[in-house]
This record gives sequence, structure tokens and C-alpha cells, in this order.
Amino acid sequence: MWVATVPYQPAGPVPTIFTARPNPKLVCQYLPKPKSFRFGAFGIRLRLNKYKVSAVKKQLPELETQKPDSEKLRVGEEKGEGFDLGWLPAFPHVFIASMSNFLFGYHIGVMNGPIVSIARELGFEGNSILEGLVEDLSNCYNSSDSGCIDKCTSSFLGWKVILGRFLVGLGIGVDTVLVPIYISEIAPTKYRGSLGTLCQIGTCLGIISSLFLGIPSESDPHWWRTMLYIASVPGFILALGMQFAVDSPRWLCKVGRLNDAKAVIKNVWGASEVEKAIEEFQSVIKNDGSDLDSSWLELLKEPNSRVAFIGGSLFVLQQFAGINGVLYFSSLTFQDVGITSSALASLLIGVTNFAGALCALYLIDKQGRQKLLIGSYLGMAVSMFLVVCAISFPLDEQLSHNLSILGTVMYIFTFAIGAGPVTGLIIPELSSNRSRGKIMGFSFSAHWVCNFLVGLFFLDLVEKFGVAPVYGTFGAVSLLAAIFAIYFIVETKGRSLEEIEMSLSSDFMSRDK
Repeated sequence: MWVATVPYQPAGPVPTIFTARPNPKLVCQYLPKPKSFRFGAFGIRLRLNKYKVSAVKKQLPELETQKPDSEKLRVGEEKGEGFDLGWLPAFPHVFIASMSNFLFGYHIGVMNGPIVSIARELGFEGNSILEGLVEDLSNCYNSSDSGCIDKCTSSFLGWKVILGRFLVGLGIGVDTVLVPIYISEIAPTKYRGSLGTLCQIGTCLGIISSLFLGIPSESDPHWWRTMLYIASVPGFILALGMQFAVDSPRWLCKVGRLNDAKAVIKNVWGASEVEKAIEEFQSVIKNDGSDLDSSWLELLKEPNSRVAFIGGSLFVLQQFAGINGVLYFSSLTFQDVGITSSALASLLIGVTNFAGALCALYLIDKQGRQKLLIGSYLGMAVSMFLVVCAISFPLDEQLSHNLSILGTVMYIFTFAIGAGPVTGLIIPELSSNRSRGKIMGFSFSAHWVCNFLVGLFFLDLVEKFGVAPVYGTFGAVSLLAAIFAIYFIVETKGRSLEEIEMSLSSDFMSRDK
């Protein structure tokens, strides 16, 4: 209920000062009913909720008197006296975690340059399926034999490479699920998008490093072995560095280590955030329970079913929009447009990807997730159609090559602005505290299945149908993804994970009638 208090004054007019104390049940009665979107015959209902819990705070002036330490660290930002440093305490922990994405990027690019040499040496040159399989399974190879290999041994060593790629792929697959969850749970709300973008930046730097190291492979057919040895270095750095990273305060609260959770929040978010954060954590845990006793069947219930549908769909669209087909085999596709040095061509792609990720770092917490996704996929669609036009229409040869290069570079840049970083970030943001791990596991399973299929069949499809039809399909999927983002993505910038969960929860909001 709303309580009005009048301070005592002995004489004169009595000014009335209202102190608003909201009753959550009463507040919910005045919340606008969310719109609903029913997805075809599948009966999937998506609530396009534009309500923000923070809107309630704007109606309650006294709730705005508490300022987090991250605001105090702004050091006169608005007055031009300094820089916003609220992200700094969390940065070392996020940086170490994002090293796993560096590994991911390194293993994406490590086979790009020397794939022809590997195929020739191991006896599967000309077999596009096996070449795609070696590219697909994030790699590791431990043979010290750098001499000539005869056909009694080449087939065996080829399968050793495939097995090694599979084993390392398991580790990278686990990391790609855990790291976005970890970053989303330790990053301050205000900087969660920017810090989450470090995953994409780590991937870009890994790709650039592997492509740069792959340049000597054009003259040395055995250089790929050295590149695979080097891949173990960032793995050791990651394993050692995570020993000094903090645990997620939300996880600490769930397992009952309340004092440890408060210490992490104080050190990473600021002392003024401790009580508020712990109260939100405990409120959500009390309503949802612990994820330790959750089951996969809970993904079939709302709101988990909606988030799982969004997460899986985003990754399916991302992968079939063709990003890994372009990244994995850019050295081969660039040969069709006159780029003779495959390693340098791929390095150009890596630098472009990095530049786009830096733009995302700046824009994601300013423009929001939905706008970046829509703009990113529209840019990718235009880029792919530009390449198709350059290849299909009778243009001057040099003009055709230049347009193809421009379209490919634009495609990578626009992907890195939104489709790359936002997809992995928004899924844990939308997920409930209880089911976040399982929703991420489901979503990334869809990612890796599609990733595998694109990597495995891309070259074969290009050989059968040509570059233009395949890239045209990528453009069409990109356009479909932009439409999907318009209708299905809920904006999450500036809202804590608990606020997002409460706003999506049917227990917190009035239901549609």
C-alpha cells in the first residue's frame, strides 16, 4: 500500500511530503499488459515485453538516492574531467575468461592457410568432405614427425588429426557455453554488454594470430605442425589464470556462501551494491529455487521455453547466415577473386572482424542489443547480395573482383558489430537464474550442430552449385534473421539479470487474458 507521512510543525502551513513505499502486488496491477506473439501452428507464445522494472524506480524518487560505486567511478565523465572506470574492477576476470575465445578463434583460423598442405601431406587432397571435417573439429596434433610421410602412415596420421580436432573441440565447446554465463554474472549491469563483447574480441584476436602465423605455411609445407604446437600456449595461460579469477556472486549465493558473494560484489561492483544485489539474488532464488535440482524438462515450460526457442533460433540463423563458411574457407574463396596470397587474404578478414568487434564494444551498451542485431543482419544480407551480383552479372573483371572483396569485407564487419557478440550475450541475459546453464547448453548445442554442418558441406555445396547460389542463400538467411530480431528480441541493456527475469516471469507480471 502507499503510505503518506506528514511531519509535525507547530504552526503555519503544513507542507505534505509523500514517501512512496510500493506494494509489489499493487504495482503489478498497474503494469501494462505485455503484447503476445503466437508463432504459427507450434503454439509457441512469445511475450514481447517492453516493460522495464527500472521504470518503477523512476516513479519512486527515493529509490534513486542510492548510487552504485560504478557511478562514483565516473570521475566527472559528464563534466569532461575524466573517464568512466566502473568497468575496471571486473576487467581482469573477464579478460582471463575471454582467453578461451582466443583459443576458439585460433582454432578457427589455424587450418585456414595450410589446409592444402595438410590435405596433400596426409593423403586426402581433393576430398572436400575430409577437408571440411579437419576444418570443423577444433584441432590439436601432437606428432613430432616433420619429415616426408608415406601412404602407409598418411591415412593413420590423418585420422589422428581428426581425433585431435575432436578432443580439443570438446574443450572449446564447453568453454563457449560457460564463458558467456560467467561474464554475464560477474559483470556490473552498466557494463555487461561491453565486457561481454570481449568474447568476440578474443575470438577475433585468435583468428588474426593464427592467420598471421600461417603466412610461412605458403612456403613451408610442414609449418602447420608448429602452428598446432603453439596452440597449447593460450590453453596453459587460461588454466593458470582462472585460478585467480573470482567466482560468480550469483553462484556463491545459490550455494550458501553469502559472505564470499558479498566480498566479490564489494570488490567488483562496489560496496553500495552489496545489499541491493544480495536482496535481488535471494528473492529470485526463493521464487525459483536452485538450479542444482532443475531438470531439462523445465525448458518446456514458460518462460524457459520462449528463451530456449529464441536462443536456439538465434544460433541456427547465425550459422546458416554463413559466417563460418566465409571464415573457414576465405583463403579458398578469395582465390576466385584474384587474391593470390591466401594467408594475407585471411588476415585481412581477421583484422576486419576485429575492427567490427571494437565498434560493438562501444555501441552495445549505448544502442542496445536489438538494434545491433537488426542492423548487423541487414548489413550481412546486403553484403552477400553484393557478392552475388559481382559474380553473376557480366561486369568488368577487375570491378567484379573489387565488388566481391568489398562485399566479403562488409559481411565480416557487419557480423562482428552485432550477430557475433550479441547472440552469445543476450541468451544468458534472458535466461532465468535456475535454468541459465541448461538454456545455454541447449542453444550452443544448436550452434555447434549447425557449425559442423556448414563447415562439413560448404566446400561440397560450392563445388556443386557455385559460390553465387550459396552466398545468395546466406544473404536470404541474414534477412530472415533481421526479421526475427524485430519480432522476437527483447531489449536487455541497462537491466540487471534479476530485473530481466522478474519482468519476463509470469509470477511477477499480470498474464494475458
